[in-house]
Amino acid sequence: MRFSRKIARPLQLVTRTLQWSSAVIVMGLSSYFIMKGPHGQHILYQDVIAVLSVVCFLPAFISPFFPTSLSKFVLLIDVIFSYLWLTSFIFAAQDYDRHSCYSHAPPGVTCGRKKANQTFIFLAFVFTFFGMFLEVASLWAYRKENPTQTVTEKHDGTRPPLDAPAEVPAPVAEA
Repeated sequence: MRFSRKIARPLQLVTRTLQWSSAVIVMGLSSYFIMKGPHGQHILYQDVIAVLSVVCFLPAFISPFFPTSLSKFVLLIDVIFSYLWLTSFIFAAQDYDRHSCYSHAPPGVTCGRKKANQTFIFLAFVFTFFGMFLEVASLWAYRKENPTQTVTEKHDGTRPPLDAPAEVPAPVAEA
């Protein structure tokens, strides 16, 4: 079965919706953690990445419809944010898996909310990663379906090719 734009568009839109929704949920949970009390730098990092993602992921919703103009920009955003989300997930795992979850920042918030935050951070990373591959596959399918026409020049040897240097005629001597 051949991967085409008809398959790519719905997959991209579903992936982008899940990616953006995960970022919104992380933004809400980490903002709640900041509001609840003492917090560490990891929670601030998670909140900043979530807020930036919510804004920067918006062009990804229209990139399936404009593959030539937006795909490279969206791909760059995906590459950058995949690393940022991976770092955020590592911070969450360090905070909630290694020590007592209940007493770690912010203290008093249930472990269920902290684990939910960690889960949606991971989902944001995974959907960003999948979005990156779908963007490349979609661009590949677009170029496969719409090949650029190359102009071939027929050269029969009677004249120099068009890209050859011009011959300068020899100066004529006057008598």
